[in-house]
Amino acid sequence: MNKKFQYGGMAAIEGVMMRGPKETSLAVRKPDGTIELEIETNSDIAKRYPFLKWPFIRGTFVLIDSMAVGIRMLNKSANMSMAEEEEELTAGEIFFTGMLAFVLAIVLFVALPTGIVHFTSQYLGGVLAQNIVEGIIRIIFFLVYVYAISKMDEIDRVFMYHGAEHKSIHTLEAGQELTVENARRHSTMHPRCGTSFLLIVMVISILVFALLGEGNLFYRVWSRIAVFPVVAGLGYEFIKLSAVCYEKGWARWLIAPGLWLQKLTTREPDDQQLEVALTALKAVLQKQSIPDQKTDEPDGIQSA
Repeated sequence: MNKKFQYGGMAAIEGVMMRGPKETSLAVRKPDGTIELEIETNSDIAKRYPFLKWPFIRGTFVLIDSMAVGIRMLNKSANMSMAEEEEELTAGEIFFTGMLAFVLAIVLFVALPTGIVHFTSQYLGGVLAQNIVEGIIRIIFFLVYVYAISKMDEIDRVFMYHGAEHKSIHTLEAGQELTVENARRHSTMHPRCGTSFLLIVMVISILVFALLGEGNLFYRVWSRIAVFPVVAGLGYEFIKLSAVCYEKGWARWLIAPGLWLQKLTTREPDDQQLEVALTALKAVLQKQSIPDQKTDEPDGIQSA
């Protein structure tokens, strides 16, 4: 059954990416104050392979697709935001940066928490208790990491654009005209945000990883990487359900921790940043009839 498309996007370097059912736009504030806009057609892979839209499978597909698009847009926005005399990033530099970020994520959020619990397991009791401690360590590492990078001036501005992206989406979903004045009144937090998704994935992983049993350190690390698609699929279905049931009391309680976490990853944007976010959103709406827009594409998760 078709459904109304849920628009989403992500913050970029001095800009915002927005994704619609058919196109993805990237708006970036140039050093001279102008806004540069690029639009590209979305991949139709989900149409060619319908099983990618099945429940629990679509979560993994959306996550991988969103990460690939997100990395490309971040690199593109970095080049777009540079002054003309500055040298753009090369393909090799972009690849190296992406690989370094991937390895860092594996080490920091998988290997280290798993290793700490593995070498202290004799003090922690059974498998479930070990996974609870491992999950808590993983969440603490994530919070410390987000807090640490938020102190960087460049990342602080990205978080401001993150807030602008959320305000723009809220304005659209409220059925209001997409103006800076309307967007300014909305919250910087959104229940469908990728930050909330990451927290949900960490909580769900506690239960899923507990089913893997014990083993040596190599088994513990690689088994967690292997079942991550299952965890991502469950997390995606939870995000979709909570977004649909957001007005219900029980849903608000369940997603509240994710919204609290967004206080670390969003900032109040200025009017110029709101203008950039609205420019990106309007670009993917131009050829769409919003009230009647239907699509068979899986909804995107708003990135952090």
